[in-house]
Amino acid sequence: MLEPCARNTAPALAAGALCAQERYGADCILLVLPADHLVHDAQAFAVAVAKAQQLAASGYLVTFGIEPTRPETGFGYIERGQPIAGSQGFAVARFTGKPSEAAAREMLASGKFLWNAGMFCFRADVFIAELEKATPAVLEGARQCCQQTQSKADHAKLPVELFSAVPDISVDYAVMEKSDKVAIVPAGFDWSDVGSWTALSELVEADASGNRVQGDAVMVGSRNCYVQSANRMVAAVGVDNLVIVDTPDALLVARADQVQDVKKVAQQLKLENHDSYRLHKTVHRPWGSYTVLEEGEGFKMKRIVVKPGASLSLQMHYHRSEHWIVVSGTAKVVNGDRDLLVRTNESTYIPAGNKHRLENPGRVDLVMIEVQSGTYLEEDDIVRFEDKYGREGSTA
Repeated sequence: MLEPCARNTAPALAAGALCAQERYGADCILLVLPADHLVHDAQAFAVAVAKAQQLAASGYLVTFGIEPTRPETGFGYIERGQPIAGSQGFAVARFTGKPSEAAAREMLASGKFLWNAGMFCFRADVFIAELEKATPAVLEGARQCCQQTQSKADHAKLPVELFSAVPDISVDYAVMEKSDKVAIVPAGFDWSDVGSWTALSELVEADASGNRVQGDAVMVGSRNCYVQSANRMVAAVGVDNLVIVDTPDALLVARADQVQDVKKVAQQLKLENHDSYRLHKTVHRPWGSYTVLEEGEGFKMKRIVVKPGASLSLQMHYHRSEHWIVVSGTAKVVNGDRDLLVRTNESTYIPAGNKHRLENPGRVDLVMIEVQSGTYLEEDDIVRFEDKYGREGSTA
């Protein structure tokens, strides 16, 4: 089930539960897992899931708690309550958000708190009933989306007009913190929330100075740093306790104990409507992807990859012309009133105002370089006439 826009976890789980209930029955059990977490011990994970499944079948909304190993300020916490008879779970005394370092140390010392892993197990009907009591607007919005969703063989896409109107709220706030049917299972497996730079760095072996490096880096007199560089060599000289991440989009340099504040950078970029917030250097599309290699006054260069059998829309640009050079594969091109094949090491020129289409008729990726020239080179200078992916008008 595909979300057309981000609305947090409660709307997503509401839509998933409604779909599962219709397809598999009201008492079907859902296991909810974030996509960016890492568990090495599959056997211990299966044991914890079996414990959660037993509680879920009895009507509990079950969450998984991780035994904390440090006073982490980047995770939420859950306080264990009384044991639940006949199970290996506990009632939930309370949820708490991301704490200050002092509060995290107190919770760690108490031995009562677990990290909130954001993983859940529950019956579809129980979750729907509890959501309807706690936050009915989310359930009603998700129900309207599901009623208007057209399923295909391998997926269903929720309608953007309806889904974007569903309240943006997490499942913790919408249901878990308001329900009296929540249980917690202490997780006996290793766990890493690789959604944070601190957690990601812990997956890399440290050298004798405590430095952890992914990519090409030279560390001179530096200690306790994490460096990730995909494309360039990074030199770190005489620094300590830093996170350095170099990507084609941006460079991040942060104190390791303040790296959670990277979200404030994203918020600032969003307020400024900065290009780096809206677009990556590599942008994925239904037909493949493009990567901006270089741009300047009056020109932009892209590397374009078109998947086998895929094609771009029949389109036109008002303000730019384009040169297409095929690096590998074969391109089937509509250029004005001409249809032509452009093979490896060949090129074609698309004048501004010409209707054109790019297609990959082959069985391997089509890779080409596009050089744009003109007075306006942004992605909204595009008029679509035909598009197999249902995109219309002048949207990128």
